[in-house]
Amino acid sequence: MSLRICYFGTYRAEYARNQILIEGLRRAGMQVVECHVALWQGVEDRVQTASGGWMRPAFWWRVLRTYGQLLGKYRQVGAYDVLVVGYPGHFDVFLARLLASLRGEPLVWDVLNSLYLIAIERGISSRSPLTVRIIRQIERLACRLPDLLILDTERFVEWFQQTHGIDPSRFRLVRIGADQRYFSPLEGKPRHPQDPFRVIYYGSYIPNHGVEFIVEAAHLLEDEPVAFEMVGDGPEHANALALERKYRLKKLAFIDWLPRQELSEHIASADLVLGVFGVTLQNTLTNNNKIYEGFAMRKPVVSARTPALPESLVHKEHLYLCERGDAGSLAEAICKLRADPDLCQRLADNGYRLFCEQFDLEHIGQEFARHLEELAAG
Repeated sequence: MSLRICYFGTYRAEYARNQILIEGLRRAGMQVVECHVALWQGVEDRVQTASGGWMRPAFWWRVLRTYGQLLGKYRQVGAYDVLVVGYPGHFDVFLARLLASLRGEPLVWDVLNSLYLIAIERGISSRSPLTVRIIRQIERLACRLPDLLILDTERFVEWFQQTHGIDPSRFRLVRIGADQRYFSPLEGKPRHPQDPFRVIYYGSYIPNHGVEFIVEAAHLLEDEPVAFEMVGDGPEHANALALERKYRLKKLAFIDWLPRQELSEHIASADLVLGVFGVTLQNTLTNNNKIYEGFAMRKPVVSARTPALPESLVHKEHLYLCERGDAGSLAEAICKLRADPDLCQRLADNGYRLFCEQFDLEHIGQEFARHLEELAAG
């Protein structure tokens, strides 16, 4: 069944999840029309707003202007079969429910994450407890509006049931994957025998990633032929820098955000891709794109062992797992992989094969399309 999908909201157009689902649906034969206007200027803009910036008149003027523009675009969309709200869409869902109901069409929301949980883990509850209470109530209500809710793991479905009282039958799973248009096997820089084992982290330095454990692991391996590269920026960046200065690390380099092509080249030149190592609750509930992007680039990946990882990901077969929040365990994993090139190659090959079988655009798109087809058939 070929459906016409209206992908709606103020979602982050550049965010991997939205790009993967939109392109995946198109590759699954769906016609996707984007009805999008940007509201947020970035991650920190959302954090500052949640920390109290929402009380300022300028923010509400921006909201009114943005949703006015969104409605203008929606009038031009025409007929559709399903209205899908992209991530993050906690506030878009309220308008989307009204619009979908007026058309008599079903509404789907790719929830992906909990704004309430993020607010707690970012420490917003200590700065603005009222804001966090409001966010919880908004999220609780928002989850009751769509006909179908999308998450990536059963454990997160359980959390939403326990936290917000949402019936698990209203959820469907669409796994986290990677976009092979940007992440695919590339030739890296030529290696020389005296070159160190190159390890790369890239990301937004959120608590979930556990970047402090990466820096601590670099400290433990300072005397080993291992070099670390950390690409990106975010809330834990300053702490990571301070820790690096404290230890006076000579083989740890910090790099600002890179364009996708440059980032891919840096990953291609690395010997090992790092996943996530934080001890946050979120880390036990969700998966992370970095794991699958490493797979897509045919690179060995090391990440923390969490209950949210799919059963199809096997330790020492597709990736190497260490303990969460344990720099020593991470350092030991890096040493074992450096000393075993055959294991590295096996992980890279098997991870890439699994990615192509389950986690690329085609498979993620087909997974999402099936849920939409079942809903539309009704």
